[in-house]
Amino acid sequence: MTSFFTRAWSSAEKLDGKTVLITGANTGIGKETAKDLAGRGAKVIIACRDMEKAKEAVKEIIETSGNDNVKCMKLDLADTKSIREFAEAFKKDEPKLNILINNAGVMVCPYGKTADGFEMQFGVNHLGHFLLTYLLLDLIKRSAPARILTVSSMVHSWGSINLEDLNSEKSYDKMKAYSQSKLANVLFSHSLAKRLEGTGVTCYALHPGAVKTDLQRHVSGPMYLIMMFIRPFFKTAVQGAQTTIYCAVEPSLENETGQYYGDCARTSCCDAGKDDDLAQKLWELSCRMLNITWE
Repeated sequence: MTSFFTRAWSSAEKLDGKTVLITGANTGIGKETAKDLAGRGAKVIIACRDMEKAKEAVKEIIETSGNDNVKCMKLDLADTKSIREFAEAFKKDEPKLNILINNAGVMVCPYGKTADGFEMQFGVNHLGHFLLTYLLLDLIKRSAPARILTVSSMVHSWGSINLEDLNSEKSYDKMKAYSQSKLANVLFSHSLAKRLEGTGVTCYALHPGAVKTDLQRHVSGPMYLIMMFIRPFFKTAVQGAQTTIYCAVEPSLENETGQYYGDCARTSCCDAGKDDDLAQKLWELSCRMLNITWE
């Protein structure tokens, strides 16, 4: 059965001597991305909350890629203390970071809060990666040319940023909260690219496609029935990883930054994803929520 995958892309580009960090790569598209980039010769670090699953993934990545320069480190994006501890340990162990892939995420989960009291989807998908990138940015700049990828979703176009209630405390709709977090991903990449102009660090937001992964485990009700009907047409995790790999390795993207990609090509995000005023307000609020200063 044909998947929603329209454009084949392949490249023999090598990544020898490069260091790659991927969040949430013990399963799904993150793990497939890790396999591919390790196969290109990169040193790959996968950052995961569940270390048992992460160790199993590392074994699989090494076996598949033939590259034993792969390791896992503990990171819980739902806890700023864990993010800070991870960043300190990473900077102590690693002299460079050439490619950061903000891949981990939670999707349409029941209402819950992170350790710091943020709504779970906004907290993990946006704020967790915002803080992680902030803490690793000096190392990334020193490693230039470098790339920062943020995995968003086409559902960002269904979303809006509720600046008055980012944590969905007044009312909670799990799909609205998810699409808000994915729009925040696009706006973050857009803002970050502007701030990093001239540093040799480029930024990419991307939609992997509709992919068969366990991210969909919280989908219920009418959305579940729709999902079951269209699921046979979904991409495999390998197909879903291709746009991430493209943004990580494609040489022609060296001079592109702040753009949005899908199916291994530059495409358009929604108008809200390019709104400079909204992006700036979200940036300032994110800094305030995380208690950091990032001009």
